[in-house]
Amino acid sequence: MKRYGILLLVVILVSLVARTPVAAQGNGSIAVYANPTTLPSLDPSTSFSNDNTVMGNAYETLTFYNVPGSAKEIGPKLATSWEASADTLTWTFKLRQGVKFHDGTDFKADAVKYSVERTKKLGQGASYIFDPVDTITVVDDYTVQFKLKYSAPLDLIMATGYAAWMISPKVGDKTSDWFNAGNDDGTGPYKIESYDVGQRLVTTRFDDYWGGWKPGQFQKVVFQIAEDPTVRQQLITSGGADFTYDLAWDNYPSLQTTKGVKVLSNPSFQNLLALLNHAKSPTDNVKVRQALAYSFPYDKVVKSLYGGLGTQARGPVPAKLWGHDPQTKQYQQDLDKAKQLLTEAGYPNGGLTLKYTYVSGDLNEQQVGELWKADLAKLGVTLDIQGMAWEAQWDLGKTNPAKAQEIFLFYWWPDYVTPYSFLYAMFHSEDKPNFNLGYYYNSDFDKLIEQGNQASGTDKAKAGQLFGKAQQMLADDAAAIFIVDLPNVHVIRDNISGFVDNPAYSHIVFWYDLTRGG
Repeated sequence: MKRYGILLLVVILVSLVARTPVAAQGNGSIAVYANPTTLPSLDPSTSFSNDNTVMGNAYETLTFYNVPGSAKEIGPKLATSWEASADTLTWTFKLRQGVKFHDGTDFKADAVKYSVERTKKLGQGASYIFDPVDTITVVDDYTVQFKLKYSAPLDLIMATGYAAWMISPKVGDKTSDWFNAGNDDGTGPYKIESYDVGQRLVTTRFDDYWGGWKPGQFQKVVFQIAEDPTVRQQLITSGGADFTYDLAWDNYPSLQTTKGVKVLSNPSFQNLLALLNHAKSPTDNVKVRQALAYSFPYDKVVKSLYGGLGTQARGPVPAKLWGHDPQTKQYQQDLDKAKQLLTEAGYPNGGLTLKYTYVSGDLNEQQVGELWKADLAKLGVTLDIQGMAWEAQWDLGKTNPAKAQEIFLFYWWPDYVTPYSFLYAMFHSEDKPNFNLGYYYNSDFDKLIEQGNQASGTDKAKAGQLFGKAQQMLADDAAAIFIVDLPNVHVIRDNISGFVDNPAYSHIVFWYDLTRGG
């Protein structure tokens, strides 16, 4: 990570605060979210990254995944009710009336059909969630029916925080470029007012929002891009921001006693993984990958770096998520075993240099690499740690597997709450890499998770068994290094009321539900 001198840091902070219309400067009706990364795509059909923080305020879904512990798993949003046939191959949704898109168009069944078909046609991001959908029929203005190719929990899919957003049919054939220029056309409580790419995005309230407006709700929400965690911490502690996350974990204890802020830690469906390149020597060798898995300092990372707040991962599916298999093989650090495997792979003295990429500005990802580097050096393996802007790291992984990094570190949280999200997005065979950035290609694995996905609509127990076998397969292949299951840790100004952390929508703040004070 490129580090700045103290003087330069102060200049940056002053510039950010001066340019941000924040509450600390006298306007309590404006909220500021200090976003750790840029916004790769503002197209609701293709958005599949940290841009979900904006999507969740400008767009809405048919259904909503309720906070764990609620009486019902799925609740209404733009659909008021729904029913499925006994075989769950036919789903009928009744739609909320009196809803308008930001362009003034009424939300009706044709918008549902348009939105899903557009997302399927583009075939990007999390569009795979609609693979079960065969046909969509507009029954009447406020009734839409889906016919599926195979059984699937469509009520859960329609609550997804990626790809399931409803879009105005007036968007027509506009491309992602139109959205990424700072345009939107959803039904959400906020619409995009301006967008300075890589710097900030400003939303303002949509006066005709179907939920109405009450005194005290935020009029504007600013998404301030602040990739440096030191900058984000200064913004939140000074009152220059109202919400942020992804700060240095060893700073959270002191922040808990810092005047003006609250540190909130809640269970999540998020984990940290290191994807290993199967398309490039030496990590195309299973013994090398297994050696790397045995070389990793799990205890140091979980207990020291993350302060014991997380737990060592057991496979790619977090322990809090249904379908997690507690019997999946879990590697422990064993440098002697790692050396033996490297010798069997033809590297008795090491002599390897492996490129490890992470998001610059993420001190935790950087320190994970530094802890691991020290242990790998004992095996004669050099870890070349490179911090990159998220979009640059992602582009490197998607461009040419043979020239990409050997180790791609990143976080994952689900699109919809199912093991399939983790298993499909990161490990299912892809003709063109998107998030399978370890380039894992295994037809037997693909069949297992596809069968599990189809079973999940009617028989979760059977689906869990199939997903469990797939998780064990990944562990045996050392497809990745499964590092830590993490809680969501957010820092929020203590005068903000109404925030509820929902692990199905990681790091999305639904600002309509929040107020300042009270």
